[in-house]
Amino acid sequence: MADVTVGVVVFPGSNCDHDTEHAVASFDGVRPLMLWHNEHDLQGVKAIILPGGFSYGDYLRAGSIARFSPIMQEVIEFARKGFPVLGICNGFQVLLESKLLEGALSRNRDKKFLCTQTTIKAVNCSTIFTSLYSEGQVLRIPIAHGEGNYFAPAEVIESLEEHEQIVFRYCDAEGNVSDGSNPNGSVKNIAGIINRQGNVLGLMPHPERASEKLLGSDDGRSLLESLFHHIAGV
Repeated sequence: MADVTVGVVVFPGSNCDHDTEHAVASFDGVRPLMLWHNEHDLQGVKAIILPGGFSYGDYLRAGSIARFSPIMQEVIEFARKGFPVLGICNGFQVLLESKLLEGALSRNRDKKFLCTQTTIKAVNCSTIFTSLYSEGQVLRIPIAHGEGNYFAPAEVIESLEEHEQIVFRYCDAEGNVSDGSNPNGSVKNIAGIINRQGNVLGLMPHPERASEKLLGSDDGRSLLESLFHHIAGV
């Protein structure tokens, strides 16, 4: 793989930034570059990852203050130019607040913070983030969130389905999508969505925490590898 640099944004309160840095650095030819929240220089990165955590303490609501940080002005412009942006957990929340993705996230259905292994199904493998998965593949990837209940108006959900923007759904170990396999109450069991242009993905599960077998699963590794292959032109 050709040498590429991937930006990892660090907000006050980020707690998965170094997990993400470690996962990115585990790929030959890929160099993570930590980008502080008050910077305006993206330093020539080829993709950006917004990691999980509690940006700005999740005051007001998750991701709502991070959306106005200086770095996000650059990330929004970067995305609008067609460059890849990946938002994980709190990063997904920031993408929604920034209007780079449609919908919103509310408190989990049972109003409890969830930190557990879960299973999700890859339902769109034609994206730059999922090209190394097979359609319907079941992935074991952990979640850790209190506000992961995805919802949107009916017309938005209909549009997401029509344009195949739903990328991951919560499911059971056999791949069955049901209310019982939905950990947080997300409409249609949605675990991750992509924008219409196909360059901005947000998901609640943590692929960086499932990037090597020592962590209990490496099912998240192919998501990162798919992205890195794309930006390296492999």
